[in-house]
Amino acid sequence: MTVAVRDRKLPPVAEVAVVSICMMLVGGVYLAAKLPHRPSLVLPVALVVTGGILTVGDMIVLSRVRPFAWAAFFQVLRWALLAYGIIAGMLEFVFIRDHTPGSTMAVLTATLIVFAVDVPTILAFTVARFADPAT
Repeated sequence: MTVAVRDRKLPPVAEVAVVSICMMLVGGVYLAAKLPHRPSLVLPVALVVTGGILTVGDMIVLSRVRPFAWAAFFQVLRWALLAYGIIAGMLEFVFIRDHTPGSTMAVLTATLIVFAVDVPTILAFTVARFADPAT
């Protein structure tokens, strides 16, 4: 690994994704704590919308990074998206089996989508940031 790869400044992609994940967890725990009753969706919707905006912004900032080890990034991202897509699908199945009400289910689904994108992004970015962009 060259010194330039290790010392270069990159945007805080992983840090922003972690903030988004924290928002998803707070919203998810809040909803789960209120089940089986119908919870107020104001807080969870605000959290998932804010987390989604952070995730989209993170992707835009990441797409502008040059030079970057995109091959390593996408190799890790593909497999991590597969794994977290399966995890999110299993959690979605649990919510369906528990007869989660429609509006609550929609918020939980959006939360799972943001979560299933953020974690693979963190994994892929962490690998690619230390990889040589030339390879």
